[in-house]
Amino acid sequence: MKSMQVKGLAIGMWQQVVNHSKSTGRKAIWGIGAVLTLGMASCDTTDDNVGPNFIHTSDFNKGNENWEAGLTDFSTQQDSIMEFSSKITALPTDSLKKGFMLTSHNRSDDAFMYLKRKLTGLAPNQTYNITFEVELASKYPEKGVGIGGSPGGAVYLKAGASGIEPQKVKDSTNAQHWTLNWDKGNQSSGGKNAIVLGTVGIEGETYKYQIIKRTNQSKAFSAKTNDKGELWLLVGTDSGFEGITTLYYTKVKAVLLKATI
Repeated sequence: MKSMQVKGLAIGMWQQVVNHSKSTGRKAIWGIGAVLTLGMASCDTTDDNVGPNFIHTSDFNKGNENWEAGLTDFSTQQDSIMEFSSKITALPTDSLKKGFMLTSHNRSDDAFMYLKRKLTGLAPNQTYNITFEVELASKYPEKGVGIGGSPGGAVYLKAGASGIEPQKVKDSTNAQHWTLNWDKGNQSSGGKNAIVLGTVGIEGETYKYQIIKRTNQSKAFSAKTNDKGELWLLVGTDSGFEGITTLYYTKVKAVLLKATI
């Protein structure tokens, strides 16, 4: 059982229950039961039907985990030169482990390279407060020099969620431009449906792959499910670097807590 995935959340909720028990007596028993129920349900990340509070973890060492890759924010005339591809493959940091590799050549100076996945079994038309934790392998120095911007510092990692599926579509004002049907913001800015977790930049000057983690733990983000209790998750990079970017996603974690206000 993957109890470590809920350890931090469960401990916090447990402490609230213990403190609350001093004034509510028997009501604490119900709270303890709720904590145990959440912890047990969240241990199995292969089953999304776990109710209103939910922790989802995708480990790409096991495969694609039902995530799909895509690329937007470029001209339709650049389709053949973006050099976009994706696959589950060995990590450059550890050949015995695998990750979800995404690569593209940012010819448009604005390419958005992403992964998306649908969650099910959540409360319909419910707003959730969401904390993301994304782990990936990057080799690009934060202060590196590149065309258009730094290959590390000008490539912004984003995560988002919505009850509407993120899709690559033609821009409503420019039929020759591919865009996303979400408001993800642009490069260093987030939008209604996505938040900036940071950059893919690493410390130092050496171009050598290493595992990095990014989270929005200190920044609030929320999203609402559709009437079927579905929520689409998305992680991706909004690039200002006009070169080739190759990243290896290893894990994506999303902690969803039902909003009460």
